[in-house]
Amino acid sequence: MHLEDRILVTGGAGFIGSHLCERLIASGANLICLDNFFTGAKSNITHLLDHPMFELMRHDVTFPLYVEVDQIYNLACPASPVHYQHDPVQTTKTSVHGAINMLGLAKRVRAKILQASTSEVYGDPSQHPQTEEYWGNVNPIGPRSCYDEGKRCAETLFFDYWRQHKLRIKVGRIFNTYGPRMHPNDGRVVSNFIVQALRGGPITLYGDGAQTRSFCYVDDLVEALIRLMGTDVDVTGPINIGNPSEFTIRELAEQVIDLTGSKSTLEFRPLPQDDPRQRRPDISKAKDALAWEPQTPLREGLLKTIAYFDDLLSKTR
Repeated sequence: MHLEDRILVTGGAGFIGSHLCERLIASGANLICLDNFFTGAKSNITHLLDHPMFELMRHDVTFPLYVEVDQIYNLACPASPVHYQHDPVQTTKTSVHGAINMLGLAKRVRAKILQASTSEVYGDPSQHPQTEEYWGNVNPIGPRSCYDEGKRCAETLFFDYWRQHKLRIKVGRIFNTYGPRMHPNDGRVVSNFIVQALRGGPITLYGDGAQTRSFCYVDDLVEALIRLMGTDVDVTGPINIGNPSEFTIRELAEQVIDLTGSKSTLEFRPLPQDDPRQRRPDISKAKDALAWEPQTPLREGLLKTIAYFDDLLSKTR
């Protein structure tokens, strides 16, 4: 990144987007943060509003945008099941129409563009761990498919713009990410467990708790996105970005109870439809192309996230 670069971050007031904006501003970027505030929150970027190089735009990426920029980070899309299933048609539009509009913008102004894709493109994987060459096992008509297939279609569009228009694209497949500024009611496992533990209620596990996930702290993820954007033109991705350390959901629940000092008990409920049994990235490409791997151990990241939620909940008690 050059200091004079004008950068657009769509979904910039969201959980990951706000951390990315913060890092880019700190590095001297001239930044436009774009969000329609469906799941993003102004409180996530309030501390940046007075910065002379920061501009906030309320806009929905399903409508065309006309700005002059050098780089685009396309993060706009609700990313938790609670939010993306609330209005599944709009979720698909955000992924697909949003990609078309941002790619069209990048083509017009000759910008480099990065797509924040997802491990959900692998569905309920039959390959473990997941490599970028794996095509996935996705239900195209299930309740999660608005997000899964929307993101898969967005990847298709990115690579067609690359092949057809020689656009400079980057595609990062983001695995489970956690940290401060997660929404307390987003239904994701880390935020769910921490909020339930801090409130002293039962911690709800779906299925038997033996399904696995890998958890990447948000600062590590942001570092990978910035490195991916800075790679040579021949590095398009897709590149897995996540933490290869794998934990069962039950192990996560027990660690949260321990770190919060909570007296919460475990409560088991039926597994939702199409919920993946296992998820862990193979990050060999990220190591090679980005010289990147996660630096934050789960315990350290959880302590920071617990402190954030503890402060947030104390304001509502």
